[in-house]
Amino acid sequence: MDRSVIARDWSRRMALIAGASSLAAPRFALAQGASDKRNLAGLIASYASGFDLAKAPANIVEAARIAFIDTTGVMLAGSHQEVAHIAADMVKDEGSAPAASIVGSKLRASPQLAALANGVAAHAMDYDFTYASGQAVSAVIPALLPLAEARGAKPAETMAAFVIACEVAARLVRASPKISALGGWHATGMVGNISAGVACARLLKLSPAGIASAVGIGASLASGVSANFGTMTKPLHSGNAARNGVTAALLAARGFTSSATALEGASGYYATFSRGLSTDFSAFDDLGRVHNIIDPGYSLKRYPCGGLSHTSIDATLALRAELGAGVSKIARIEVGVTKNAFQRIGSAYPDSIESAKFSMPYIGAWTALYGSPGIDTFTDKAIADPAVKAFAPKISHHVDSEFADEIATSPGRVVVILNDGERLEKKVVYASGSPQNPMTSLEIEAKFLDCARQSIDAERARKILAWLGDLPKQSAFDEFWKLLGQA
Repeated sequence: MDRSVIARDWSRRMALIAGASSLAAPRFALAQGASDKRNLAGLIASYASGFDLAKAPANIVEAARIAFIDTTGVMLAGSHQEVAHIAADMVKDEGSAPAASIVGSKLRASPQLAALANGVAAHAMDYDFTYASGQAVSAVIPALLPLAEARGAKPAETMAAFVIACEVAARLVRASPKISALGGWHATGMVGNISAGVACARLLKLSPAGIASAVGIGASLASGVSANFGTMTKPLHSGNAARNGVTAALLAARGFTSSATALEGASGYYATFSRGLSTDFSAFDDLGRVHNIIDPGYSLKRYPCGGLSHTSIDATLALRAELGAGVSKIARIEVGVTKNAFQRIGSAYPDSIESAKFSMPYIGAWTALYGSPGIDTFTDKAIADPAVKAFAPKISHHVDSEFADEIATSPGRVVVILNDGERLEKKVVYASGSPQNPMTSLEIEAKFLDCARQSIDAERARKILAWLGDLPKQSAFDEFWKLLGQA
């Protein structure tokens, strides 16, 4: 990298940023009660360049370690889904420089295309952890890994970049918390795109000015509509965001410019994507002081399907245990969900693996009949199961008036009506895997091994798990790349 190209004078750049902020007169921000004195790209860049993982509390390092374990496992499993095969096949045809590994494959590609393939694999099964708003940082680790490999970055540097991305993503969501639930945008692409760019810019050790440029570039590359839930395009949101994050950082490293007010400006990210929704930029004021990766934290997924249905699955499992052999006496099951969940969980029986992950009749019927949904639940064979098909019409869902407008969590209420009219009810507010109802270390490891066995043998899976288990102590990624490259 040519340092003379990227070594901008920071004070001059910040003066330009301040001037641009005042000239832009962010009418949208003011109309929503936000301050026009904040420069969000500058705040993010200052935080990202100054963050020191060595000085971070131990629980932040632990949260990052677990996130890398979970995401690597999910990528290994997702890499053998059809959607990931299609993406990898396209990447192969591009014939890019083989600089980085693609998780779950012997194929190597450029960092940008490896990030695309990794990101699709990470989100292919909808098994990646939930943070901020849906899977808002799904793209970050898939973007960081190929860039780290290509540039020889150390594990500690990569973990630091991930933590930074999580903190930035949380503020991006908090500034406009309804951008996904009411705005219709998918946070995986909208938020993950920018946070992945910031993470990659930090990994490249860009100056604050360079990181600020990556933010602005990312704001223009943001995309993803929730209408594509239940199709292959939903995991593409993660792959596209991962690729865009790498692209934004690599361009910024070469002196590529963007608007200093691309986030808060009159025609910027928030004015465009949060149109008609309340926006408050004070969400960025505690960046660097409050650690959102810990509070409120992220939720690991116990089931490989849309997270908005997980509380309903938990409630159904509890009632199933209560009924025992009485499951055969169920006349119907009524499921109450939030408005946000109702918009995104369908009422039709699925016609594909992707749509099965967002079908309440299918998920409800499978859970009632067989218990916890797993990887094998979302296959063509499982979808064709005659017993599930016969039971599915008994399942219905509606918006529950008690928690209709809830977006911070996704409560579920399940009412089972038996043939004799008896009613059993269970409400769950916090899904299993959430900070309020966490998975144990053994459960986290079991999930990883179950995911990994979809693409590699058990011995290698255990070696990868052991290596990731000591991630904070690792001095280099060499052994990790070797293990991945054998996939």
